[in-house]
Amino acid sequence: MTGPASWGAELQAGSIAKRRAAAAALGKSGNPAAIPALAVALSDSHPAVRCEVVSALGRLSDASAVPYLIHALDDTEPAVRTAALAALGKIRDPSSVPAIIRLKNDRELEVRIGTAVILGKLGDRRAIEPLKELVRDPFSEVREAAEAALLHIGK
Repeated sequence: MTGPASWGAELQAGSIAKRRAAAAALGKSGNPAAIPALAVALSDSHPAVRCEVVSALGRLSDASAVPYLIHALDDTEPAVRTAALAALGKIRDPSSVPAIIRLKNDRELEVRIGTAVILGKLGDRRAIEPLKELVRDPFSEVREAAEAALLHIGK
């Protein structure tokens, strides 16, 4: 990867594999200056690229990426929503809690599990009531994740 001027082009160039590799390299760079280029790539047509982009934003561990990751929580692809949850869990910015709570009613099991896990990891008391709702989820995996999150917050 060269400098910021070329990052956008690398994220839009060529195959899915090349776009994913460009996003991964930017995430590993540790350079928060990559955030704007990655933010633009959140509109990539391929969900695997969008997943890599949100993962890269999380690896940068910079709070300025939080608004973009919150936007990614609305992606049509469950894998992207799940990756965005994980990225927000790495950054640990309390401002993301209300957006994460919103996913407690997501139609996808993995997203609801991720919601419970990340809310527990963040430890924010605003998540207690939503997690209590998840304890009543029809799927045991969600219930177990919510119970574990509540235990973590209760500590």
